[in-house]
Amino acid sequence: MTRRGPRADLRDARRSSRPRGDRGSGTVLLLAVVGVLGLVAVVLGLLSAAQGARGRAQSAADLAALAAASAWRDGWGDPCGVAAEAVRRNGGRLVACDALAGGVVAVVVAARSPAGAATADARAGPVP
Repeated sequence: MTRRGPRADLRDARRSSRPRGDRGSGTVLLLAVVGVLGLVAVVLGLLSAAQGARGRAQSAADLAALAAASAWRDGWGDPCGVAAEAVRRNGGRLVACDALAGGVVAVVVAARSPAGAATADARAGPVP
C-alpha cells in the first residue's frame, strides 16, 4: 500500500465536495459568450455595410445633381440623362430626377447593400 500525504487527502476532499451536476457548465457558458460575440459581429457588419451604402448613395446623388445642373446651364442636353449616367458610374440607381425652375436639378439616388437599400437626395443649381 502506498502512503498518501495530506495534500492528496485535501485534493480528494475537494473533488468529493464538488457537485456533479456542474460538470461542463463552463463549456456551455463559453459557447454562449462566443455566440453572443458572433451575433454582435454580424450586426456591426450589417450596420457598417448600410452606412457604406448611405455614403455611396449620397456621393452619387451629389455628383449627379452637380452634373445635371451644369449640363442644363451649359446646354449639353437632357439634365436627367446626364444625372442618370453620373449615378450609374458611381454605383447607384437613379430613383427620381426633376429639373426645376431656375436651373435647379433635384435627384434621388438609391444604393444597395446586404442590409438593404439606402437612399439619398441632392439639389444643385445656380445661387439665387
